[in-house]
Amino acid sequence: MDNKRKIVFGPDVSFAGSEAYKLLRTNLMFALPTGKKCQMIGVTSSMRGEGKSTTALNLAYTIAQNGEKVLLVDADMRLPSIYQKLGIENGKGLSNILAGMTSLESVLLKPEGDRNFSLILAGDIPPNPSELLNSKNMDKYLEMWAYYFDYIIFDFPPVGVVTDALVMAEKLDGMIVVVRQNYCLQPTLDDTITKLRYVKANILGIVMTMADSQDKQYKKYYSKYKKNYEYGYGYEYRQRAIKQPKKKALKSGKE
Repeated sequence: MDNKRKIVFGPDVSFAGSEAYKLLRTNLMFALPTGKKCQMIGVTSSMRGEGKSTTALNLAYTIAQNGEKVLLVDADMRLPSIYQKLGIENGKGLSNILAGMTSLESVLLKPEGDRNFSLILAGDIPPNPSELLNSKNMDKYLEMWAYYFDYIIFDFPPVGVVTDALVMAEKLDGMIVVVRQNYCLQPTLDDTITKLRYVKANILGIVMTMADSQDKQYKKYYSKYKKNYEYGYGYEYRQRAIKQPKKKALKSGKE
């Protein structure tokens, strides 16, 4: 199927950022349940602007670099941003297949020449994102994707804004909470953790963005949540905007 969209593949982060994602990847392998063919991980935050989409994208890319087959799903069907970060046009995606409006083959995107990384965009903005995520069609696709991929990474809207991540929490193997330093207040983060625990989410840990290890607020977050989550918290790096280097064509089609 002809697909004219282009993708910027290989997010541009600093050396420290790259090493932080590799550490996160390693820690996830220890924190996730063993014996499963496919691990499903959600990435969310308390508020918008904390870096959850960048974290989901870079994490998926880093895992794919390790030789695992990875599917990144933009499940933020209210305000999607993955397509912008990759420098491609938005189009049909998750909302369209869940609503039965198009086929999986028409929305599954792959960078040309890369066999490990696949992408599904959010698609057209629907009036009922939470209902779509909690539908039988979602369960059907989860089962199908688990057969083809080693990891599925979901980029969800913030928990403090809508319930989308909460309705999916029990279906997944774990949830990562992204926190931006000097942006998200402690009570707001506490409320997010409480909501995730209430729906029995397996909280893998906290990823802090724009972090400065010398900052008192960072140390406050770090010390409080370190005792609760052994893996995946407090990574010290500063996010950088993804540049627009040489682009590679996308092709669509089932793996």
